Amino acid sequence: MKCFGLLGLLGAALLLGCWEPGDAIRCLDRQYEHKGRCCNRCQPGEKLVSECSDTENSVCVHCESGHYQQSWTKERHCAPHDICEDNAGLIVKTQGNTTHNTVCECQVGMHCSDTSCQTCVENQPCQHGFGFVAAKALARMSSPCEPCAEGTFSNVSSKTEPCHPWTSCEEKGLVVKAKGTSTSDVICDPRRRVQEIEAVKPREILEAQQPVEVEEILPVQETLLRGQPVAQEDGKESRIAEQEKL
Repeated sequence: MKCFGLLGLLGAALLLGCWEPGDAIRCLDRQYEHKGRCCNRCQPGEKLVSECSDTENSVCVHCESGHYQQSWTKERHCAPHDICEDNAGLIVKTQGNTTHNTVCECQVGMHCSDTSCQTCVENQPCQHGFGFVAAKALARMSSPCEPCAEGTFSNVSSKTEPCHPWTSCEEKGLVVKAKGTSTSDVICDPRRRVQEIEAVKPREILEAQQPVEVEEILPVQETLLRGQPVAQEDGKESRIAEQEKL
C-alpha cells in the first residue's frame, strides 16, 4: 500500500520517501537511491561519509588538502591533484583546489609529448619557412612549428621566432623590386616612384621648361666716328659734328 502523507507529496524533494517493494524509485539528479530512499549527493568539493537513513540526511565533509571533487557525488574519496613533475618538463599553470584539479603545462621551450601531456619534450628549432606558434605549444600539439602563411616569412632557424609579415614597400613610398616568399622578405626598389619624383621637381627645372619670350631686337647700322665704327639703330640719321668732318 502506498502512503501519501506530507512526505509523499514532497516526493523526491525530501530526503525520506514512502516505498514498498515493487515501487520504482525515481530520484532527482542530485540524489541517488539507497535502500529504497532518495539520498542527497555531496556537492562539489566534498565527499560522502554516510548515506541517509530513516532519521538522518546524507553526511558529507570537505575534501582534504591536495584533493578535489568536481561534481555532485556519492563517492567516499576525493581525487588527488595532479603533480607537475619538474623532471618531466612540467610546471603548474593553475593550482588545484577542492573543486578543480591542478593544471600543468610544459616549461618554456618544450611541448607535450602527446595529448595526455604527462611529459614534455624539448622544442626543435622551426626551420626556414616555418614559424613558432605559442598557442599550438599551449594547446598540447605535437609540434609548435607552422608553415608561414602568404604574406609572411621566416629566414631563421629558431625555437621562439614566429613568421614575420612582409615589408610594405608602398608604405615607404617605394616600389616592389622582388616579391617575398615564405623564407625571404620583399625587396623594395630604393628609387622613388616616378610620380613622386614629378611631384618634387625643383622649381628651377619647371621654370626652365616654360617657353622664353625674347624681346624683338632691331637691326643696327654701323657708322664711323673718328674712324671708329659706331652702332646706330636703323631708321635714325647719322649726325656727325661738322668739326669731325674736317
